Amino acid sequence: MILAIDVGNTNIVLGAFKEDELVTHWRMTTNVHQTSDELGIFIYNLLRHNNIEVEEIEHVVVASVVPDIMRSLEYGIKKYLKTAPLIIGPGIKTGINIRTDNPKELGADRIVNAVAALYLYGSPVIVIDFGTATTFDVINEEGSYIGGVIAPGVNISAEALWQRAAKLPKIEIQKPNKIIGKNTVDSMQAGLFYGYVGQVDYIVKKIKRELNCTNVKVVATGGLARLIAGESKTIEEVNDFISLQGLKIIYEKNK
Repeated sequence: MILAIDVGNTNIVLGAFKEDELVTHWRMTTNVHQTSDELGIFIYNLLRHNNIEVEEIEHVVVASVVPDIMRSLEYGIKKYLKTAPLIIGPGIKTGINIRTDNPKELGADRIVNAVAALYLYGSPVIVIDFGTATTFDVINEEGSYIGGVIAPGVNISAEALWQRAAKLPKIEIQKPNKIIGKNTVDSMQAGLFYGYVGQVDYIVKKIKRELNCTNVKVVATGGLARLIAGESKTIEEVNDFISLQGLKIIYEKNK
């Protein structure tokens, strides 16, 4: 079995693959203060809770955008899973041509999303990841990664509202019944929800125009992907595990 681990700023997503099947998955909070023992034992217990013996995990592959956690995570995996993880970074074969000004600055999360999107859906394709930041990654008709867009995440925008405006409360992000809010909470939810739906659709349309191509597959992932996709006119599919699939594909290219 292969254990894929995607380390984001907010959450760590883990998935166990048996051949090509994702047999189980978990989500845990990213905490840079955890020790290697805490991380290793937690992953060990997750596996055991799902009746997976540590000996069944033959390989581990990791993508991370949080450098401060990597030392503890890597040591924890080596100590408790008895294997050295493959970490996505310079020198790793991805199978995708990255045509940006500085390919080395591209985050590992965006690389694995792009690899999976190209493999699963072909090209051209746009991947929208609703994470801490909302990212748009673009693969052109030739199958090359040519760049993208980074915008503040939905939760970041929500937190900015209640932190910077004294009378605005902390709210749950959800679709309101109407866009015209009759109270403060409904008004904030309308602004956040419909604002992001509008942002997504506008950016996707601009990308398609710049690509000079209308037949572009648009795939969304991340915590709020299904919520936004339900109203969006441009998102065609939601794939909750595209990052884990990308990690599995990259592992196969490097084994």
